[in-house]
Amino acid sequence: MIANSPRELSLSAGSLQLERKRRDFTSSGTRKFFFDTHALVCLLEENGFTTQQAEIVVSALVKITDANLDIVYRDMVHKTQQKIKLELLQLKQQVMDEVIKVRTDTKLDFSLEKSRVKELYSLNERKLLEMRTEVVALHAQQDRALTQTDRKIDTEVAGLKTMLESHKLDNIKYLAVINTDGILH
Repeated sequence: MIANSPRELSLSAGSLQLERKRRDFTSSGTRKFFFDTHALVCLLEENGFTTQQAEIVVSALVKITDANLDIVYRDMVHKTQQKIKLELLQLKQQVMDEVIKVRTDTKLDFSLEKSRVKELYSLNERKLLEMRTEVVALHAQQDRALTQTDRKIDTEVAGLKTMLESHKLDNIKYLAVINTDGILH
């Protein structure tokens, strides 16, 4: 880009700046690097460079700066990615530690609950055995009472039969005495 007049120089330097801005926007997206190429071209011309030389130097500086910034940004991105990966690994480890802790706590709680259920089961079995023993004892007591009642009834019935037989015998004797004598004594 050779400029013959100051106006052309200004336009060509401006086009370099526009080209740089366009490239800056499309290549990095969020990176902002402003470089006043026109001012640098003017400064170089004031110090003895031709317009063509000044533009070539400025163009080379822009390319070098772009390349250096790309390297710096890549390193920054790489370091940031490494840092993020490390943080993610640390978070993953923390989550895994927490999961292990929760599993351990859950297993412990489960074991405690299992022990508690076994104790309750044993307690219920003992109570059931006690109740069965009590029921058997009550049945035995009922059976004894029933047997005693049956014996009393049998004894009473036997006594009544004996008394009835005795009265029968007395009546027979009485009737026999009446029949033999015909007289009542």
